[in-house]
Amino acid sequence: MSSSDMLSNLGPMLLSGQIEVVDCTGILGPNTPILQLPPDFAKNTPKVEIHKISEYDEDGPFFAWNWMVLGEHTGTHFDAPHHWITGKDFEDGYTDTLAVQRLVAPVNVIDCSKSAKSDPDFLLTADHVKSWEQEHGSINKGEWVVMRTDWDNRAHDQDLFLNTDENGPHSPGPTVDCLEYLLSKDIVGWGSQCIGTDAGQAGGMDPPFPAHNLLHKNNCFGLASLANLDKLPAKGAILIAAPLKIEKGTGSPIRALALVQK
Repeated sequence: MSSSDMLSNLGPMLLSGQIEVVDCTGILGPNTPILQLPPDFAKNTPKVEIHKISEYDEDGPFFAWNWMVLGEHTGTHFDAPHHWITGKDFEDGYTDTLAVQRLVAPVNVIDCSKSAKSDPDFLLTADHVKSWEQEHGSINKGEWVVMRTDWDNRAHDQDLFLNTDENGPHSPGPTVDCLEYLLSKDIVGWGSQCIGTDAGQAGGMDPPFPAHNLLHKNNCFGLASLANLDKLPAKGAILIAAPLKIEKGTGSPIRALALVQK
């Protein structure tokens, strides 16, 4: 089948519902959970603000629109390589310079939901990934890999979502060896349903925050606060994760969409 035939078939399959578009995005608004940096850092990302400009009234009788306050790494969002010090030297490491061809790719969904439910500090290892591949097939070059934990079920409550106590945040994520293994397979990026791409306790790993450290060192991307991964198959879906083209942007809220054949 030629590439033109494939695209010709894609349109009708989308229109007929043979291919479903699954929204993998959380709601972006004043109640969206926001990452909280430790007190010794001077600034934090603000809560999302939505301010009305007009809504068919004296400020604009024919139109409705708003202006917003939000951070680059708010809600379901994209981490570009320049977000982390290890990726700071990539000229194509910003949201306005990255290669958009890489943003649309097959996605591998590793289901860790049962483990994460029983242990919020659950860590996905390289051995876990290899076992998953034996069952579902190899993870290939240029593909997305996302960790399903169903953590999005907590997104209605920031305290529940951040899950922080006197020992810091507690949320599932990858180990160093997990990320090293995935990067050896030349993935395009890694995604999580938690507030960030790393586990809550990842600050104590070596290197600290390995998802950020290693992904961006290798000019790869991160996705955080994804939703509805339970609606995707282990393999076979296509993930579209496109950040806004912000000048020198280190990241961006996104509308993550997956194409799933019924």
